[in-house]
Amino acid sequence: MIMKLFANSRERFLEAILQSAIEYAIISTDLDGLVTTWNEGARRIFGWDEAEMIGKAAAVIFTQEDLQAGILQREMTAALAEGHGNDERWHVRKDGSLFWASGQMMALTSDDGKVEGFVKILRDQTEQRENEERQRVLMHELSHRIKNTLAVIQAITSQSFRNASSIEDAEQAISARINAYSKAHDILLQQNWLGTTMATIVEATAINLGLETSGRFKASGPAVELGPQAALCFSLVLHELVTNANKYGSLSVDPGSVEIEWSVRDEAGDKRLSFIWQEVGGPVVEPPYKKGFGTRLVSSSLSAFGEVSLDFAPTGLILRLDASLQKLQYKNYSDAEE
Repeated sequence: MIMKLFANSRERFLEAILQSAIEYAIISTDLDGLVTTWNEGARRIFGWDEAEMIGKAAAVIFTQEDLQAGILQREMTAALAEGHGNDERWHVRKDGSLFWASGQMMALTSDDGKVEGFVKILRDQTEQRENEERQRVLMHELSHRIKNTLAVIQAITSQSFRNASSIEDAEQAISARINAYSKAHDILLQQNWLGTTMATIVEATAINLGLETSGRFKASGPAVELGPQAALCFSLVLHELVTNANKYGSLSVDPGSVEIEWSVRDEAGDKRLSFIWQEVGGPVVEPPYKKGFGTRLVSSSLSAFGEVSLDFAPTGLILRLDASLQKLQYKNYSDAEE
């Protein structure tokens, strides 16, 4: 009698522990895979009540893909052979939604060592998995940004020295180009590196080069979002165009000015950006006998987004870009590689 009372007390104690572990789904089955116990944690995680699951097949919590692959049987086999079977996979809730589970399956044995069933203990680790995935994507994107930044700085440095007439000229060109690139980085950081607008990049260029109140730098266009890569490219391109205009183009003489216009159109479901840089009122322009670094930088940077043309018209340089708005708005470097 005393032993029976002790046994009943022990069972009630174990049942209390089982039901209080609400962050863990604890499920036991018989050898046929039918549920024999279903704790409160299982109800919270999966959505089925205990009454709904007792005597039902535990296979219902597995995805069809895993069932067809024999995952449930593999867990049972591992539990028998190795003492436990790992459970790191997607599981199915009552409402059909999926969650990422982490847990184990173990064999239940009687006092004489006979296998009587299995117990599965698992936890919903969806949030942790999503955090790890975000971290992986962030590190991947950070790697792209660092490599791209270093490549740009390397190109700026080597090409500036190659095309400069003196070390002093090279140092000034490098400093000015990296400063323009840095300003664009600052703008993107303020927006959590999600992008910025065309108007913001144009305005930053004007301010950086002291043209914001001159009346000789005119820009107009609708609100257009740019992804980080496009914003950095336009920052460098506009810097090169303004620098060239100051030295040789329309901004090198008092009456001269620069007009920038951009617009968006829908072309068979594909939104396109038209961007035009036009210099007016400057000296007569002649096509260069060879392309310098600035010209090559402008063409190569923008050609990643669409068609670029440079027209060295006698009345002033005209740059035209016809670009895919989708490409201009990529948030990540990895998006642009797809």
